[in-house]
Amino acid sequence: MDFQHRAGGKTGSGGVASASESNRDRRERLRQLALETIDINKDPYFMKNHLGSYECKLCLTLHNNEGSYLAHTQGKKHQTNLARRAAKEAKEAPAQPAPEKVKVEVKKFVKIGRPGYKVTKQRDPEVSQQSLLFQIDYPEIAESIMPRHRFMSAYEQRIEPPDRRWQYLLLAAEPYETIAFKVPSREIDKAEGKFWTHWNRETKQFFLQFHFKMEKPATPQTTTTGSTVTKRPPPPLMNPPRVTNSMPPPPGGMPLPPPGSTPQMPPPPILRPPPSEVTSTSSSTS
Repeated sequence: MDFQHRAGGKTGSGGVASASESNRDRRERLRQLALETIDINKDPYFMKNHLGSYECKLCLTLHNNEGSYLAHTQGKKHQTNLARRAAKEAKEAPAQPAPEKVKVEVKKFVKIGRPGYKVTKQRDPEVSQQSLLFQIDYPEIAESIMPRHRFMSAYEQRIEPPDRRWQYLLLAAEPYETIAFKVPSREIDKAEGKFWTHWNRETKQFFLQFHFKMEKPATPQTTTTGSTVTKRPPPPLMNPPRVTNSMPPPPGGMPLPPPGSTPQMPPPPILRPPPSEVTSTSSSTS
């Protein structure tokens, strides 16, 4: 048979597949894909009957194996029935009211200006710990309003260029404007008694005091291995050198001085005048 000039045919290949063969091949590909991606045990419409075959409870179809059922789930009939079932359940489901949003009343106040304040720098005389005491006057504060405060980083504000060496303490109370104090960006000591606030309702004054944490003392110089450099005295000599008498021995076979004593030098000679001078001197006196 001549396959060379057949429509859709190639030399050395089989004939053109029929429509039924193409459908069978397509269903096989879908079955293999479904086996890899779908878990049949989790399908609510999958059922195995007493005859060993498989049924689709949604479409009421019978299948000989799992592959046939998976191919059916990818088909048009099963997908149409799924859409109808979803629309029916959505229609029969009772309409649930949307959850109500919590309404927060926005308090509106007319700003009346900045409050008066006083800042006191303090230092503990015992441990030299630095602290700051803020006193803010709110004589016309609104009813049931408590002054609030918080620390703000220099990178949160938009008034000045950010500087990591500083931070800001914000104080707010309606109807006054929010004020901020620029303080050093050091760690705050929040131990008991080191950070406290007080609101005096009678005098309408707010007090806030905080301490800065103590800076750690400078550590001694360490070597590359991390051990502290300490100067140690030199070790004592095991065999001290002996002091030897380097003087030459005295002439004439005299005994050497005892060890440890200083050698004594001989006394200088007594100089006497010559006899001629003595005779002349005696004659002159006579």
